[in-house]
Amino acid sequence: MEPTNKVLMINYEKCTGCRLCELVCAVKHDGKSNPVRSRIKVMKWEHEGLYIPMSCQQCQDAPCINGCPVNAISRNEELGRVEVNYEICIGCRTCVSVCPFGAMNFNHIDRKVIKCDLCDGDPQCVRFCEVKALEYVDSTDVSIVKKQEAALRLSVAGKKATALQAE
Repeated sequence: MEPTNKVLMINYEKCTGCRLCELVCAVKHDGKSNPVRSRIKVMKWEHEGLYIPMSCQQCQDAPCINGCPVNAISRNEELGRVEVNYEICIGCRTCVSVCPFGAMNFNHIDRKVIKCDLCDGDPQCVRFCEVKALEYVDSTDVSIVKKQEAALRLSVAGKKATALQAE
């Protein structure tokens, strides 16, 4: 199998907060429609109308790997992800506390840490996100997409500023 170079790209500006990604993730991994079991979590700021899906970033120098006292977390280069070996994991939750994105979670039902495993290369959250707030893209494309979005925002802001000056 050829190593994957794909990553989960999240565009929070498109997210409607429907949380379908959480439900399909839980069903895919545990067969139960319960967001507590989800590996992706939608953070909601209702007053601002802001919804941000949070998921493991599969960090290259992952703090969860470095922080695990029993070496239960490792990088699978072939699948391009960070994974937990549950036969070794002691459930200390050090990985949860050191993750800078809050993407390592603790499932209180099963009493184990959980994180995104990219559904073995077919992320179900991406498949079911109708507004395309989640995409599974080649890692080299992420930078290009982000630059294009930033350039568009700068262009729009510049046009608005010019229009305000003309008034």
